[in-house]
Amino acid sequence: MVKNKKQGMRKTVMTFVFFIFTLHGFSAYLLINMDETQKNHLKAYGIAYWILQQEVEVDWLLNYRGGSFMCKYHELIEQECLIRGVSYQVIADVQSTSILQEIADPQLNMDVIKLHKAPKVAIYSPKNKQPWDDAVTLALTYAEIPYDVVYDEEVLDGVLPLYDWLHLHHEDFTGQYGKFWRSFKNVAWYEEDVRISEEIANKLGFEKVSQCKLAVAKKIRDFVIGGGYLFAMCSAPDSFDVALSADGIDICDVMFDGDPIDPDAQSKLNYENCFAFSNFSLITNPYEYEISSIDMTTKRRVTEKSDYFALFEFSAKWDPVPTMLTQNHLQIIKGFMGQTTSFDNNFLKPNVLVLAENKSLGEARYIHGEFGNGTWTFLSGHDPEDYRHLVGDPPTDLNLYPNSAGYRLILNNILFPAAKKKKRKT
Repeated sequence: MVKNKKQGMRKTVMTFVFFIFTLHGFSAYLLINMDETQKNHLKAYGIAYWILQQEVEVDWLLNYRGGSFMCKYHELIEQECLIRGVSYQVIADVQSTSILQEIADPQLNMDVIKLHKAPKVAIYSPKNKQPWDDAVTLALTYAEIPYDVVYDEEVLDGVLPLYDWLHLHHEDFTGQYGKFWRSFKNVAWYEEDVRISEEIANKLGFEKVSQCKLAVAKKIRDFVIGGGYLFAMCSAPDSFDVALSADGIDICDVMFDGDPIDPDAQSKLNYENCFAFSNFSLITNPYEYEISSIDMTTKRRVTEKSDYFALFEFSAKWDPVPTMLTQNHLQIIKGFMGQTTSFDNNFLKPNVLVLAENKSLGEARYIHGEFGNGTWTFLSGHDPEDYRHLVGDPPTDLNLYPNSAGYRLILNNILFPAAKKKKRKT
């Protein structure tokens, strides 16, 4: 009887130990799904970034359930998901192995990219308050991804090599203050912007703001050549390329820099200096809210309800870079306007990779390319969740858009530098 009792106790202990090992096996991995079942896509990127900060590798499962993330299970990671309201699953070793085997199937357009280091992020932005908001700043703040703010002085002091990733947004690198002169020349914020810009330029040894901005653009170009990752939105992409093409040429009229434009400016442009665009025309009329023919804002004919663009599908196993940049739970993205709403396909360089477009309008919305040892990615439009964001409008509250497909494109770019890149297969 005593013997049977001891055997029973031993069996109970063995069952308990087996249960503990089974539970441990079941709790081996944490899967952050990024399909339609995810409660907060934007904060999920912040979780992935936070995990990398803890020096834990993350598997980015390209094209698996919307570009899901997977990592070794730890209670602290699970708690962080709960705190931030991010959906997740705790899965066993055997389930993670099964997922990886499925992804490895050569018949399926999926792949695994290892994310191994949290990239150091900088945003190029003036210190004075602007009458508009930066969608990337909003996205990073909401996702709880840390960043530093740098501007002309820091860039020219040579800080960019300290960072992996740089963002440009509502900026005019041509020195024309966004061509806001006609509508806002007597408004306090515009006058303040001109005053501060001139002060910074003079402090840094430049006679004109346009000269200062060109020097900054060249430093940014060098950052990319050296292996940096550049992401730009709204007016930054085309003004950046226009400024580089006009190196040594006065393209600013008298109200912007005190003297007339070079009458032969158009014929002197050097498109070889540009990252993305070529053969475009300058728009020098100071009364026109445009700097070049690159932007499609005034050319496009579409209503808000019918304004959409489509993401291209790339081969995850053969083209992991564009696949990373286009991960999403939706393939059709609602359009949004900006100072630069879209890029005219006629002025794209042949080596530019179009990631998303509205083919019927002949416009690219999301483009990518290499320059030197680095890469650049340009996304047109100002705010993915505010169709026509006007000067002075309040910032978008991303608590209302936690599953924004447009904002996901921005955050794909944040994680892109963390990836262990694979060489393109040949």
